Parts: sequence; C-alpha cells; structure tokens
Amino acid sequence: MATVDSATIDYDLHGLAGIRLIGAGPGDVRVVDRQVGPIRGALRREPDLVVRFVDRLDVGGPVRLLGVDDAGFTDDAFFVLRSRHKARARVRIALEDLGRGGEIVCERGLPAVPLLIAALNLTVLGRGGLALHAAAFVHDGRGAVVTGWSRGGKTEALLAFAGHGATYVGDEWVYVEPDGRTMHGIPQPLRVWDWYLRQLPAVQERVDRADRARLAALRAAAAATRGRRARRVGVAVREQRHVDIAPERLFAPERIELSAPFDRLFLVRSWESDDTVASAIDPGEVAARMAASQERERAPLTRAYEQFRFAFPERRNELLESAPERERALLARVLDGKAAHAVDHPYPVDLERLFHVMRPLC
Repeated sequence: MATVDSATIDYDLHGLAGIRLIGAGPGDVRVVDRQVGPIRGALRREPDLVVRFVDRLDVGGPVRLLGVDDAGFTDDAFFVLRSRHKARARVRIALEDLGRGGEIVCERGLPAVPLLIAALNLTVLGRGGLALHAAAFVHDGRGAVVTGWSRGGKTEALLAFAGHGATYVGDEWVYVEPDGRTMHGIPQPLRVWDWYLRQLPAVQERVDRADRARLAALRAAAAATRGRRARRVGVAVREQRHVDIAPERLFAPERIELSAPFDRLFLVRSWESDDTVASAIDPGEVAARMAASQERERAPLTRAYEQFRFAFPERRNELLESAPERERALLARVLDGKAAHAVDHPYPVDLERLFHVMRPLC
C-alpha cells in the first residue's frame, strides 16, 4: 500500500489511470477497494481522478432536483444523489473534467462511490487504451478475452476454465493496451450465481456459511411461492441468488496474474437452444457488436452527463461526447487480426460442456 500522508491513498491501474483518495476513513477505503480491487500503488505523476471524502458536503445553497432524488444542481455544482442499490447520497462531481482530471467529493460512509468505474474507464479511453466489458484468463500459455452482452456468459467461461487450472486475469472489466497486445485486469469480486455453485462444488466450499444459508433461504422462498404473485416474486428472488467472491478466494496466488498477452478473442452469446457450439467470427464483427454493448455499460455516466448539461448548458466534456466514436475506432484497431470465435450456449449453461467447446480454440 502506498500513501502520501495518513489520509491519502493512491491506486494505479497498470499505468493507464491513477486515482487518489483524500480524507478517506477505513470504511471508505474498503468501499473503493471493493470497486476497483486492491491495486494500490504509488503514482509517479499527478492523479487522473481525485476522490475526496468529507463528513458533510456543503452545497452552498438550495439544490434543484433532476428526477426524484436522482441528481441535482446549485448555481455552480452538480450532485449525484444516489449510490449503490439506490442508497441516498450527496456526491459532487465535476463532470466537465472527468477523464482528464476532475474530482469527486463524497460524504463518508457511502456503500459505493457513484460513477467511479465509469470515470476510470473514460480516463483509460482518453489515454488511448480500451476498457472492455469482458472476462479474461490464461490457459495453456495463451491469454483469452471473453466478451459479450451483459449476462451472456463471460464469468461462466472464466469459472469453467478455472476448474481446469486457468489463471485469472480479470472479470467485468479488462483493460487493453493501445497496441492490443497486452491486457490487464483489476481483481474485483466475481458475481457467482447460485446455479454456478451446483456445478462447481470446489467453489461452493469457498462460500461463507452465512452466504450459503442466505442462498438456501432464497431457494426455499422461490419454491414456496404460489399463485399469481409467483412469477413476480420469483423474479425478485432469482435476482438475489448470488454471492460476490474475491478472486483470491477462488484462485491460488500463483493463478492470479493481472497482466497477460491478448492472444484469443471469444464472443459469448446465450440462445434458445440446448446446444453449445463455437464458430469462427470476423473480429471486426465482434468490434461492431461490442460498440453497442460498451455504450450500454456507459449509460449511467451518459445519463448523468445529460442531467449535467441541462443544469449547465455552457459546460461540456468533449472526451465524453466523443467516447462512442473513439471507442468504435479503438475496438476495430485493437481487435483487428485476433483469432476470434463466437460461442453460442443455452442459459444456464453446462460449464463443463462450455469448457470442452472452447478449449480446442485456446
């Protein structure tokens, strides 16, 4: 851990972006650690983003609301009023500066810093790197990136290969160097769904007893639900049947490597068929499809920026406005020439079958 003074902590994302926390208490540091992973490291340059924590945020006047307790603004500042799981918050964000400096000011004790990963990803884009919504691992000496639409099978592929000795690189977000040759991960917790555990007893053993009990209770609640409310309640219960597990609990230390060559590319997709099949695909097609997925993942930041522009029409963030075009061009360049395959599978997928279909292509 690197500190500048007792209240300052730096995070370094493989040289692609740097964050500095100022005034963070132990709980606030744990929150940021969960969001970006344990990537603390001394910055040899000025940080790209400063996150400042205060006991109480002075707003300097009445806050005009945008939506119902969603965002707001005063004469000179923009505020996000919700954090993780819609928890009430009061966070000042200089949206015009995000990606090339800027500051987020939070009241202490939040469950998450709003838009932190989105700001980090925008910074990487501004430096010419690609933040790709993907999972990544190394198997048989080759680095594989697995990308696709949300809930399309990325983490499933990572866990399928983990059961056969693969090395963890990243999940959720993978950062690709501008030349496309090297990828980096951040050790964020993996979201492990209940149905994964039934196929992966070794992973189930690593789940806390309290989490196992909670999942068992949710299964019982879903089974007991009857009548017209069953479908609605069943959906709500199903969305809670997961645990978030840190990579170091699932992988031995020698099987976590946050930087690796980018050798293979997979586009995973679920479909209405019982088969799991793979076929070659033009990496340019993967780039075009992922451009849409990337915009969807950036949507919370884009929505906040639209609110910001309503509040301050004279202020702009040119990097954020040009992000879709920049990203589209970068995707095409970074993925060009990669050995690429599309993998179609049912959902939920048989993880062992998924491994055996993808393994020859690695």
